[in-house]
Amino acid sequence: MASFVDRFDLWTVEQREQARELVRRIEAGEVETVRFAFPDQHGILRGKTLVASEAKSALWEGVNMTSTLLVKDTSHKTVFPIFNTGFQLEGMQGGADFTIVADPGSFRILPWANKTGWVLCDAYMADGKPSPLATRQILQRAVKQLDEYGLDFVAGLEVEFHVFKLDDPRMALGDSGQPGEPPRVSLLSHGHQYLTELRYDRADHLMELLRTQLQALGLPLRSLEIEFGPSQFELTFGPTVGVLPADLMVLLRSAVKQICQRNGYHATFMCRPRIPNVMSSGWHLHQSMRRKSDGVNAFMPDEEGQVLSPLGMHYLAGLKAHACGAAVLASPTINGYRRYRPFSLAPDRAIWARDNRAAMLRVLGGPGQSASRIENRVGEPTANPYLYLASQLFAGLDGMKNKLDPGPSADAPYETPAEQLPRSLGDALQALRADACLTAQLGKPFVDYLCHIKEAEIARFNLEVSEWEQREYFDMF
Repeated sequence: MASFVDRFDLWTVEQREQARELVRRIEAGEVETVRFAFPDQHGILRGKTLVASEAKSALWEGVNMTSTLLVKDTSHKTVFPIFNTGFQLEGMQGGADFTIVADPGSFRILPWANKTGWVLCDAYMADGKPSPLATRQILQRAVKQLDEYGLDFVAGLEVEFHVFKLDDPRMALGDSGQPGEPPRVSLLSHGHQYLTELRYDRADHLMELLRTQLQALGLPLRSLEIEFGPSQFELTFGPTVGVLPADLMVLLRSAVKQICQRNGYHATFMCRPRIPNVMSSGWHLHQSMRRKSDGVNAFMPDEEGQVLSPLGMHYLAGLKAHACGAAVLASPTINGYRRYRPFSLAPDRAIWARDNRAAMLRVLGGPGQSASRIENRVGEPTANPYLYLASQLFAGLDGMKNKLDPGPSADAPYETPAEQLPRSLGDALQALRADACLTAQLGKPFVDYLCHIKEAEIARFNLEVSEWEQREYFDMF
């Protein structure tokens, strides 16, 4: 009988050859286990680890997973009534299986784990159709739309995060739960000495650890930096094309957390951890288009005084027009909206500006510069990268299709009148539902599904009594 991959013709000719090469590497003894991983609705990697002999056949047959994994919130609680007759997600009733199929070109050997391979997978239903909830395939669909224009999507990542010394992992019996108790940590730096060499040198053990492991993994690392906040760091990466920037981001987050955990550290991509004098972490996404015909940056302007080509300006206008609707895909947590403070470098309104870090859309480049691009500064590092990048493409494509005008550069970003970005997760969900273009591109069933999950998180949050409430009211009243 034909394999799952063959029955539904899921691989290209190139992927088939990559799979055969992977089997040769397994048979040569390079790996003894292979992790089959797929990015879930939150951009978190889930999957199964197979011994080498089973991994060979699983490349063609896929790996079965329970569909409940696709309906969990950030506490890993299932928030849809999957055993209820009214459950509307076809093919997932009763926790039925779906199948993850490897993208063999993504295979890597994990340098920190003994003879362990890793491969990124796509999610399919039992009939071979892509899962309607698979976020990687949403981005693949967005990238495919660029073929009509003869363009490739190019993106570079700047990712801020925190790393602490791990003092207590909180593994006592009473510390379990959904979620469990967070670890106790201490600082690696006091912060507020942005980019100073002494601060970097004091963290050199961590920086060298990350550098060697991430480069061994094949990630296009460019720089390692000391950020402004206590125990805060930043990594930047060279540009990659198509879906690869998102693949890079999910692997990066997982890798950093694993490397740090194994060496006595705790890494977090949470936007604003609850520590004194904290500075919020952002994820700044640099993006441009490249012509397929000659590889030239399609955002490069031809005339003096222009900052982007007409195509680039239309794309920029699309990002601006759909900034509010796309906000929840760039900043999907309750915590992420705590970034918005006066003059905090977190953008608070839908504007663009030429080389101004206070603007949501910072435009860089000009005539004769090959790196003309748009930096979107609205994202937080917890974002599902497939949804974040897809939102940029869907918005930018709308600007290109309708030849939208972004208006003039906002040279005083915190004073320029403009549409305010959502200030809470709830407001951002409403803005997404109200954006007809993004809803149509993502699919209304997917938007409803995503909003249901995030609203379940908000409901749980609203049931908790915060320390602020206890301090404010317990004694006074």
